[in-house]
Amino acid sequence: MGDPIGFLSLLTIVFAATASPGGATTLVAASGARFGHLRSLALMAGICFGMGSLTATLSIGLGALLETVAALEVGLRILGTAYLLYLAWIIGRQGAPQAGTASETPIGFVQGFALVLVNPKVWTLGMAASSAYLGLTSEPWLDAVVIAAAFIGVGTVSASLWCWLGAKLGQMLTSQSQWRAVNIAFGALLVFSILPIWM
Repeated sequence: MGDPIGFLSLLTIVFAATASPGGATTLVAASGARFGHLRSLALMAGICFGMGSLTATLSIGLGALLETVAALEVGLRILGTAYLLYLAWIIGRQGAPQAGTASETPIGFVQGFALVLVNPKVWTLGMAASSAYLGLTSEPWLDAVVIAAAFIGVGTVSASLWCWLGAKLGQMLTSQSQWRAVNIAFGALLVFSILPIWM
């Protein structure tokens, strides 16, 4: 009914992809630093659910459409670049959290989901995974479910790790200037994460 080696390979590839530095991991770490793990859950859920639903959709044929219509890929790159620049600007201009951080609104589920949808890196990864791991089960629709579940489950672990690291960093920041420097660094990392989109 299944291929255990294939499942293990899928989980390994997904972990390597979702744990490696990029726009989503930077955003999660920045949220963890500013808001902590609990208030970053919606963002992480949006990213992970976005990856799962996108890879499932690609597994059932959307990837073939993207490969045949080059303009769609260019459009995704432009949208992804614009969105990451917008998020970098928001994060980079922040100072220290105010005394009552509960009044601040973390980046949420919708923004995390949107980040995945306009990120060509995730589309490329999703297409590669869907083509490489179709055949894990006896049914194509079940393959899509398994691939989606891998991205959601393993992605949640990866996002939690980055959020935890960000939260630990946030606990070490004690001054307005330190927060400014770290937020500018997070913003710069988001801008830097755009480069692979165009390479």
